[in-house]
Amino acid sequence: MPDTQSSTDSSASHVERRHSRWYEIVLLSTPFQMLAGLIVVLLLPAMGAWGLDFWRYPDGPRVNTQWVVGLSFILIVLVLRRLSGFAGGGLIAHVAPVVSVIYLLAFAGLFFTRSDYSRPVLLSAYVLSLLWCYAGYFVGRRYRKVKLAVLPMGQDCALPSGPNLEIRHLTEPDLHGVRYDALVADLRSPAMTAEWERFVARCILAQIPVIHVRRVMESLSGQVRLDHLSENEVGTLLPSPLYVMCKRWMDIAVVLLAAPLALPVMVATAVAIRRDSPGPALFVQNRVGLGNHDFRIYKFRSMRLDAESAGARLAADGDERITRVGAFIRKTRLDELPQLWNVLKGDMSLIGPRPEQRVFVDQFDAEIPFYIYRHVVRPGITGWAQVMQGYAGDADATRIKIQHDFYYIKHFSLWLDILILFKTVRIVLTGWGAR
Repeated sequence: MPDTQSSTDSSASHVERRHSRWYEIVLLSTPFQMLAGLIVVLLLPAMGAWGLDFWRYPDGPRVNTQWVVGLSFILIVLVLRRLSGFAGGGLIAHVAPVVSVIYLLAFAGLFFTRSDYSRPVLLSAYVLSLLWCYAGYFVGRRYRKVKLAVLPMGQDCALPSGPNLEIRHLTEPDLHGVRYDALVADLRSPAMTAEWERFVARCILAQIPVIHVRRVMESLSGQVRLDHLSENEVGTLLPSPLYVMCKRWMDIAVVLLAAPLALPVMVATAVAIRRDSPGPALFVQNRVGLGNHDFRIYKFRSMRLDAESAGARLAADGDERITRVGAFIRKTRLDELPQLWNVLKGDMSLIGPRPEQRVFVDQFDAEIPFYIYRHVVRPGITGWAQVMQGYAGDADATRIKIQHDFYYIKHFSLWLDILILFKTVRIVLTGWGAR
């Protein structure tokens, strides 16, 4: 006698094994992009400068240039791949900065080590690297749109589609033979029936990844939702001690290297502030930092001297307390330059959650769950919340900022700091998010 339950499951839960067209697999794979790209950026400039038989005469300039170009391109591919894994890490906005910075560092290395190299070949490789990375992005967008199938149960499963993301909200346990990259489900939902559980199991057997909806929401929004946290989960969001130590040394090195350029700008800013309004150029205030301890933060004064005569309050759009020079230095973030001294002292880092005044910390700690946990890392001059959200002027915006801060703590790494750095440069040039 046939197994009627198995027959029912088989007909109601039709799932096909994942399959992709061969050219999608080849064209979009990182090994192919790296290998084919290396051939392009290494051979074409060399043949143009030294002829088809350039490899027969391995002199110093040729060897040095080829090694630098090859290592630079490999690093470019790896960095872009890691940055694309974060929310807001879309490749199109970061191709030019990443390629330019890596080749600039390569040129600096050759220059300061006094190594012989070919400038035309290096410049040609730089242009070809840009073209190759942009071509890879557009080809990938054309042939590889991420497809997610979403189960209907759970309050957070209303995921929107996007330019590179196709969302299909299932109404029955059946994929109808369409290829999907992953199945998204709220695995803790009480509405999960036995039929849907068997469907999820069949998807796993068919090599279709099953992802909890919370992870997808975090990757799309760049936030760790506060209502998804529990006391045990907060305890696991601990930054890597090794990276904490390495980041501290990198902060010191960057500040010392930037000091010769920053000091003249700081002097000019101080003079402009003194000429614009009466009072000192520097503004000193207590803020809350690592471990919930207070420290004195240094900023260029952007408001009138009596700005807090009626008590501390957050800045708002069109705040009348801001001076003319203050509006400019806030928009360009020049008011933050004195905090380089806080970084040297160890009160702050270059990148991290922005420090708040004690009065606001106590207020938000009473209103927002787990708020105080943002002090598990050093505060920063710039941070994930600043580049993703901008200024937070009330409790609701601060709640969203905290969710961005938790995302930063959860993904605390060199790669995320690099992404924040690139976004910060763009924000300084555009003035976005300033008040």
